[in-house]
Amino acid sequence: MDHGDMPGMGGMSPPPPSSSMNGTTGMHRKMIMHMTFFWGKNAEILFNGWPGTNTGMYVLALVIVFVLSFLIEWLSHCQLTKSGSSNVAAGLLQTFLHALRVGLAYIVMLAVMSFNVGVLLVAVADHTLGFFFFASRIFNKSAAVTGSDLPPMSC
Repeated sequence: MDHGDMPGMGGMSPPPPSSSMNGTTGMHRKMIMHMTFFWGKNAEILFNGWPGTNTGMYVLALVIVFVLSFLIEWLSHCQLTKSGSSNVAAGLLQTFLHALRVGLAYIVMLAVMSFNVGVLLVAVADHTLGFFFFASRIFNKSAAVTGSDLPPMSC
């Protein structure tokens, strides 16, 4: 049976399998791509081939997600503008901080989209820890009274 003329394909056939990758013959790279949540250190997080199968690189990826999530919570609850500063300077600072927070939040979201349960747990745990330190009344007695430079993140 000739698969080149399959019904509904309009005479198109799939491309022949490639015998080379990156200019070298016989080398095939298996892509690690999960479409469901999984637990394990063999993953690709944010960059192609990173952390791969290296346990140390996986731990580093988790630390990076941890730090980024913590920084997002700090940015969401900090107040860096002075009360006497000009509206232009305060507005530019707020705009920069907003862009930084949104960019970091998207990076964390992309890391979570690796479908690795460890990454998800680290991101959620650190957002929780960041909120605990920066927004709860345990460490910040005036959290309910004063606001932050940025409005709360909302969907």
